[in-house]
Amino acid sequence: MEIEEASTSSRPSSSSSLPSLEDCMKLLKGENDSQRLAGLLLVTKFCDKDNQQTVHKVYDAVGPSFLHRLLLTGMGKGDGGGDNANREAYLQLAVTVLAAFARVPEIAASEEMVSKVPLFLEVMSNVSSSPFIDECYEFLFLVSSAHEEGVVALYESGGMNILASQMPTLPEGSHTMELAMKLIQLMISKLPAEKFYVEHPSELSKMVAAIAKQFAVLHNALKFEALHLLSAILSSNYSGFLNVALQSMAGDDWSTNMRIGIVAVLQNRVAPAEKLQALVLAEHVISIDGEGWLIGPMNLPNVKDSFPADRCILLVLESSRVEIAVLLNELAYLKYEASKNSSSDAETFVAKQRNLGVAFSLVEKIIKLISKLGDSEELNSNSIISETTFMKIISGLNETVGVVLDYLQDAKEHRQKKGDDLLASVRIVGNYLAEAPHACNEKVKELLSYMLSVEGEDEHRPFHSICFLLPMLCQMTMRTEECKDIASSGALRAVAGCLICLIESNSNGDEDGGTVFLACDTILNFLLKREQICFPLDDPSFIKLLQALSHLTGAFTLIGVYQKLFTSITIFAHEKRGGASLIQKKKNDPSSIMMASSICALILGSTSEEALLCHPDFDIDSLISLSQLVKKSLAICSQGGMSDDASTEADLCEIVTSVNLNAEYSSWADRFPRMKEVIER
Repeated sequence: MEIEEASTSSRPSSSSSLPSLEDCMKLLKGENDSQRLAGLLLVTKFCDKDNQQTVHKVYDAVGPSFLHRLLLTGMGKGDGGGDNANREAYLQLAVTVLAAFARVPEIAASEEMVSKVPLFLEVMSNVSSSPFIDECYEFLFLVSSAHEEGVVALYESGGMNILASQMPTLPEGSHTMELAMKLIQLMISKLPAEKFYVEHPSELSKMVAAIAKQFAVLHNALKFEALHLLSAILSSNYSGFLNVALQSMAGDDWSTNMRIGIVAVLQNRVAPAEKLQALVLAEHVISIDGEGWLIGPMNLPNVKDSFPADRCILLVLESSRVEIAVLLNELAYLKYEASKNSSSDAETFVAKQRNLGVAFSLVEKIIKLISKLGDSEELNSNSIISETTFMKIISGLNETVGVVLDYLQDAKEHRQKKGDDLLASVRIVGNYLAEAPHACNEKVKELLSYMLSVEGEDEHRPFHSICFLLPMLCQMTMRTEECKDIASSGALRAVAGCLICLIESNSNGDEDGGTVFLACDTILNFLLKREQICFPLDDPSFIKLLQALSHLTGAFTLIGVYQKLFTSITIFAHEKRGGASLIQKKKNDPSSIMMASSICALILGSTSEEALLCHPDFDIDSLISLSQLVKKSLAICSQGGMSDDASTEADLCEIVTSVNLNAEYSSWADRFPRMKEVIER
């Protein structure tokens, strides 16, 4: 039913005094729509949000039915409403009054108000530039805040599409933009995450881009609201679809705006919690855009001030370095000095561990980026960063790793070997020293044995700590003097045990082949220097390694272990030996057999068949299997060695052919009569 137009006779006569609330109430309770409309035009003067009792009284007087008909008439949905010349005025009045009523939480939570959410979204889709669009957003926020059904109605009625289409055009820093951001926050916090992220990744990516722009350009409280909202959106376990959508967005304005906003937070005097939040956001952006994001343009349109492209990486490193130093100090206090029975201390410890993980992750990404830059080009005037910046980064990394080593030293003195904080500390040390093996040399030698013994909270024996240190150990064992220095640390025994675990858990080829490669190469580096370094090869760990390798020889079953090794070997050889290009190896490439055989041959050279069979972990079946492995390797050698493709890869060829299998076999064949019989049959 269409709202009847208010005639002039229905309006209160003008006088020197304004109508009272009682006069308005009489009109609102009038017998026809004309009187109610006249009362409604006046009542907005009394709808003070601080006087909720009066607002509630007015709402009861006008009634939800009339308000609903007024809104429909304004939308052109009333009887004959399409031709009403006053329709826009009715619509604006309805929106204004409903928004005023929604400021009372009890009214906002009512079923009548929730039912208006789809209508308001429809209004917004048709009048996005209307002067009352702000009141539309306010109504949606108030109703969604007051009742969960309001959030559900907002989502199910197309709220995501409306917000995604309008946010890019909303004025920067406006109240409307603030309300739009609050609506997103409500949906994130109250709706099932899988629905929110999986069903609308494209819309959500547009919202992220719009919020990132606010984060970059604003310099008020809304900047920090944008920071917190962006962190909340990107930190979801379901953000994978969103990440893909952001990666596919044309241009990189969103990531540039993220960089500008994060730099602004990190370089200004803000609360430590805000700086930490900026680091959290940086970590999420890098996981989407890659480490290269740390270096890039820092210019806003129509802004004269600009910053050098390396400002972000320097600030992120410095802020992470400070955060690591503070957090490690606080964690040490909580572990060794604070009360052990305080539940609040336990919660604080977990929170600080989580924050430490963010700072560690950022430092590791910087290490990875610097490694790539160092491999790809010389530092000169045309480089992406200057030599001065490069040296600042190296200095900062050295200082950070030194602080981490001090933390590990403290843990060692307190006889603490178990903890995710310790494991993460070992990891970052291993990552950096793989690139700078001479950094903190004396501290590393002193702590190497301890670091190899560190366990994570869920581990029952050291494993991940050894894996994290493998790149460093592989580098160090390439030099004889380094091998001598670390031989006493038990590193070789630890790596052998790690390789056994990898082989036993990886018979179906599911593990990371790069770790297997590094373990094998480290052991080979040691074994090839056995004459210069005195260490026993009859250690039980080496006997177990022989057994593990011997059980993987039938019908090239060892290929299952190594198939991922050679799909990922490019990155490891590239990082480890100066960047030679390695093609992906075929599944049946014999170089895997050659590497395993090289390890076995060098170990067998220090023992005998009789001694081997006396060992409780080795039996005749293992001996026969080991014989078949060596036989296959010798056959490969007699046929000209590895494939042509493999032979062209200098780095891999150097590793696999570093052992002369024929010479090694000849040196110990007489001590292994059963093996000799199988091999020469």
